[in-house]
Amino acid sequence: MGASAKVELVEALVQALATALAGGEGITRRPASTYRLQLHAKFGFEAAADLVPYLAELGISDLYLSPILAAAPGSTHGYDVVDHARLNPELGGDEGFARLAAAAAANGMGILLDFVPNHMGIGKENAWWMDVLENGPSSVHAPAFDVDWTPLKAELGHKVLVPILGDQFGRVLERGELTLVREGGSFFIRYFEHVFPVAPRSVPQVLRFRLDALKEELGASDPGVQDLESICTALEKLAPRTETSPEAVAERAREKEVAKRRLGALCDSSERVRAFVDENVRIFNGTPGDARSFDLLHRLLDGQAYRLAFWRVAGEEINYRRFFDVNGLAAIRMEDPRVFTEAHRLVLGLVRDGKASGLRIDHPDGLHAPTAYFRRLQAAYLVERGRLLAQQRGEPLDAATEALLLERLTAELEAGRLPRRPLYVVVEKVLVAPEKMPDGWDVDGTTGYEFLAALNGVFVDPAAERAFDTLYSRIAGAREDFREVMIARKRLVMESSMASEINMLAHRLARISEMDRRTRDFTQRELTRTLVEYVSLFPVYRTYVSPRGEVHDRDRRYVEETIARARRRSPVVDPSIYDFLRDVILQRYADGLSDADRREWLELALKLQQVTGPVTAKAVEDTAFYAYVRLASLNEVGGEPRRFGTTPEDLHALLAERQARYPGSLSATSTHDTKRSEDVRVRIDALSEIPGDARAAWTRFTRMNRSHLTRIEGRTAPDRRDEWLVYQTLLGTWPDGGLAPGSPALEAYEARIHAYVEKALREAKVHTSWTNPDAEYEQGVHRFVQRVLASPPFVAELAALAARLARAGRVSSLAQVAVKCFAPGVPDVYQGTELWDLSLVDPDNRRPVDYEVRRRVLAEVRAERARGGDAVRALARRLSTPDALVEGRAKLLLLHAALAFRRERLGFFLQAEHRPLAANGPHAAHVLAFARSHGGRAVVCAVPRLVLRLLEEGEGQIRWEGALPLPEGLPRRWRDVVTGAVHDADAPSLGALFADFPVALLASE
Repeated sequence: MGASAKVELVEALVQALATALAGGEGITRRPASTYRLQLHAKFGFEAAADLVPYLAELGISDLYLSPILAAAPGSTHGYDVVDHARLNPELGGDEGFARLAAAAAANGMGILLDFVPNHMGIGKENAWWMDVLENGPSSVHAPAFDVDWTPLKAELGHKVLVPILGDQFGRVLERGELTLVREGGSFFIRYFEHVFPVAPRSVPQVLRFRLDALKEELGASDPGVQDLESICTALEKLAPRTETSPEAVAERAREKEVAKRRLGALCDSSERVRAFVDENVRIFNGTPGDARSFDLLHRLLDGQAYRLAFWRVAGEEINYRRFFDVNGLAAIRMEDPRVFTEAHRLVLGLVRDGKASGLRIDHPDGLHAPTAYFRRLQAAYLVERGRLLAQQRGEPLDAATEALLLERLTAELEAGRLPRRPLYVVVEKVLVAPEKMPDGWDVDGTTGYEFLAALNGVFVDPAAERAFDTLYSRIAGAREDFREVMIARKRLVMESSMASEINMLAHRLARISEMDRRTRDFTQRELTRTLVEYVSLFPVYRTYVSPRGEVHDRDRRYVEETIARARRRSPVVDPSIYDFLRDVILQRYADGLSDADRREWLELALKLQQVTGPVTAKAVEDTAFYAYVRLASLNEVGGEPRRFGTTPEDLHALLAERQARYPGSLSATSTHDTKRSEDVRVRIDALSEIPGDARAAWTRFTRMNRSHLTRIEGRTAPDRRDEWLVYQTLLGTWPDGGLAPGSPALEAYEARIHAYVEKALREAKVHTSWTNPDAEYEQGVHRFVQRVLASPPFVAELAALAARLARAGRVSSLAQVAVKCFAPGVPDVYQGTELWDLSLVDPDNRRPVDYEVRRRVLAEVRAERARGGDAVRALARRLSTPDALVEGRAKLLLLHAALAFRRERLGFFLQAEHRPLAANGPHAAHVLAFARSHGGRAVVCAVPRLVLRLLEEGEGQIRWEGALPLPEGLPRRWRDVVTGAVHDADAPSLGALFADFPVALLASE
């Protein structure tokens, strides 16, 4: 096809797609609700398919799956993708997914796929990574990974640091743990289960060793000897790994494989050559106890495109960008068009074919340019639809035409001539209040962390903040400001696990400073310190300076404010160094800079914003949240623990903003990443309603358990902060009905608490850590947990307080469900949470779910509701009595009724405006309410909050006082979605609203 014909085809396809989209064809479905499933080898596609009918009956519109692409063997989460072109065989592969997609389609359900664009799992299963290790910068796949090939440490030039050894390199080598192996015509280095390829140009070191002796034995004219020498010559003539021209890379990739095939065939055909080569391998592997015998292998390893190193050096010297500080997850350069195309082909094909209906994008803040990525993603989805149209026309697209179509569609989307969001996409974006979603992202919204944190905060009593400040100061021994804790933890992360990233940035910044005589005297140390101060004070996850150097007002404001704070906190530092950093980040170029120099400035800004996010996530979510535990339920992704709760007004403002900008956002209350389940959080929240009792409980608990503490060199295990976290954890997770001493249930519960406590201690990085575990401290804390759970007086006190919190927590849990089902956004249900779920952070929240129990409860609820009339109301009343609430059936009833109602009215909920409502009377502050209205229809959600005292005053029942006035313009006759009760007053009383069920969800009639 000629160039003009390609252009004509592209224009025809663009026009055809525009027409189809205008008619709604090709715009993927927007879910009414989602249900998150964590897939793994023991719960794969077949198990998920078997669950589809139950979920459809529950009212779920769309499955929401953890990553499904081929991942590292044994992966329990799927985020370590090793091959974007294959479905995970451990989940059931193509056949299993086809069955799941068919089951979903048969039940009218869509499938939302979790996609990981930022990083890949690295290991022998990742062909891209193995090729980079074999060939270095000259690898065909080198552009896929974000490797600094010219790092500060000269010895790592054109190499990848692989910090995987369990000890110092020399010790590992001389113990014989690194071994050379031959497989056919290829050579590898093995280290236990790890495998590393040998660079083709260094293979002759093995093949030529003792070659003179083989010549003497067989003669120089022996065909086997000649072939062996010819192979060596071919390998030695390969382009060096520093050669990165496309022609040289392609030639090297081709010729090295030819040489491997020749060597493999030679070893197969010549027994003598094979024995010679294998004996060389044996000699290279050395003899433990004879240090010099490892010189050959050492020299061979020095010639590789990687440097094997002790795992502890990773923090300071690693030279590939990672996911946070996880060495086994290497970041990929999704901004490279080839990488983008190869990574997305399969998942977008699934959407195109109707086997998936949308994407959840993991960790977008790790991307080089998120705005450009999302626009390309939308365009790439349309390209896939264009491929179908082209095939129907009998003109299948070649690569060049496809690239041209992608370019044209991207331009059309950018110009607004096509719908901005034909593909449903939600993103795992953490918004730190009052941060808003960045402008220009072609997505439907977030995965809901900001919703989760704000909604949870409504069940925290802000009036108790001073009392908890006083209590926590007593516990911690000093008054702590979470912001200062966060800053300190950011510094800790940048000095330890992510020091290499800061060193790399400081090295780049030093090069930039040398460009101008007015900045060249800034030292490397000063620049490093300045970067650490800036990143530690930066208030959100990242800026979004574009690859074209565009800086939005939002980012300019954050940078200016951070620089000003850094100056104030660093009075002895030359303030001009902060001005210099500010100018580089904001692209305020110095006079006389060349285009190349300007590119250096821009690259620094782009790289820096890919570092602030991981540092913040690691320091806050995985460190500060475990070290600052004033009220642990506030320590959640997207939350701000220094803010003691959320006012209803703030929640309403967030919901109105959501409806106006991103009504397709997920409304999550539990996720695979939450520190505590939705039900655990609200039970701990209830402590805020009884600050005096919380203080008294702390006093009693510490007095009772003083003898269980272990004293270690002037400190106790646990220390007072850790002890307070243990108590909050036990209060939030103590099972309804208690635990019998010596029972298997108590043993299982204790094992879960031990696992959680160990993770919490190590994440906090105060007394112990993952990299430097303090066994003595950890054992002391484990001993404490074991002893307190075996102490009848303490368990009795614990159970009594936990029961009080649970009574309020159960009502708050139902309130959360009601709000997320009727609020702007898409209600998201995490696996198993349709009944009470008292799980902690992973892996606790990924335990198997008993779906047989849930199926049985749903069947019973559906059967009762099918009877209609008074039976529905009676069911709601029966399930919401104090004793029945313990079972959790009321939660499933509420979810089922609300989700089924919402699924039938998807268009209404996507478009209905959000209107705050305010109750009146003595209990007005204990009600959160809002209305949604559109097209003459309306719904009302009214839920209780801060009810612990109200429940206790009413001996388990709240005697509501007050009413909920409904504003003008709303209908005057309402039916409760859960109970069927009818309300027709202008201001229904709270007693009437909550007479049959703890929450009220009303629909206009």
